[in-house]
Amino acid sequence: MWLVIESTKTNAGTRKLPMSEDVFRCFQAIIEDREAPRYERVVDEYTGFLFTDKEGLPLVAMHWEHRFNHMVKRYNAIYRVQMPNITPHVCRHTYCSNMAKSGMNPKTLQYLMGHSDIGVTLNTYTHLGLEDAVYELKRVEELENARKEM
Repeated sequence: MWLVIESTKTNAGTRKLPMSEDVFRCFQAIIEDREAPRYERVVDEYTGFLFTDKEGLPLVAMHWEHRFNHMVKRYNAIYRVQMPNITPHVCRHTYCSNMAKSGMNPKTLQYLMGHSDIGVTLNTYTHLGLEDAVYELKRVEELENARKEM
């Protein structure tokens, strides 16, 4: 197998990502719990891959697609309510929507997603609906009522 580290589509895709303490602890646990590689793999001068296969090579998109498919098939074999197909890319959409719903600044979300155009972040990756609009209107109404009481 020949591995190549591809560059990002835009300069915005090359970025440093902050992480929460919980995520940091999870990554630490993964590193501590895994078997140490016999030797450090180098791919296009990169090392220190978090998730590797049995040969110590970094997991690529195909590996994650297979893992997700396996989990969905196992779940669907057990439960009556079926789970739809899930891919790592679907997780990007879910993350973006959840961060937008939580009230994250859109420009911050654009940076985290690695988009050079905020329109991609807001119009392609953020999936909000009527329920979200109703919630936001109630929230704004509560703020206005609180201001009136001051």
